[in-house]
Amino acid sequence: MKALAAQTRIELALTLRNGEQLLLTLAIPVLILAFFSLVEVLPVPAGTDEPIDFLAPGVLALAVLSTAFTSLAIATGFDRQYGVLKRLGATPLGRPRLLAAKTTAVLAVMAIQFVALVGVAVALGWRPDADPVALLGGLGLATIAFAGLGLAMAGTLPGLVTLAAANGVYVVLLLFGDLVIPLESLPDPLAATAALLPTAALAELLRAGFDTGTAASASAWVVLAVWAVVAPAAAARWFRWE
Repeated sequence: MKALAAQTRIELALTLRNGEQLLLTLAIPVLILAFFSLVEVLPVPAGTDEPIDFLAPGVLALAVLSTAFTSLAIATGFDRQYGVLKRLGATPLGRPRLLAAKTTAVLAVMAIQFVALVGVAVALGWRPDADPVALLGGLGLATIAFAGLGLAMAGTLPGLVTLAAANGVYVVLLLFGDLVIPLESLPDPLAATAALLPTAALAELLRAGFDTGTAASASAWVVLAVWAVVAPAAAARWFRWE
């Protein structure tokens, strides 16, 4: 346990000291939330009175994406390329505890993100009414799915390619993943495809979870559950430590 705790502290410290990681995981979500809540330039779904009611759950989903997928993929990709994973895996720490430390650090960063983003959203006038079942269920499935995708990418591609690919996926999901632009604003074929993305499913579950007057569709649960099974399976099948 001491080795796990020590490695977790190292992983968390490396993340919090990395300016690029902080920009991706905290600064960009906060700026998106604040700017588009105050400057109404994006469409909002029919029946939504305030942009913050749509944006806050979407930006929280973006925060999960940035930490559990993008940051994890980039950091792990370079650790693998430089031989860090191989060397740490050969120490008494071992591979299982190394992965456990990375997972714990991801969860810790997500907790910091949620505290900061919910605080900003409430300051901007958001008044959520939380349903813990939808929230915890959606966040749990999404974290597994995004981490699986990130590790599958990091475990098969060179570090620089992982960097470019992870940032590219981040931008695509930001624009088309129902995070800040509603699916109903997209052309029908694109909206139908985007509804199958894990970000769209997570955003729907979070919006339902923060508004007890609405319920998420069964398809959102199914889509996210499928991603949570397929992505880790792909990572387990193709991940290479060196």
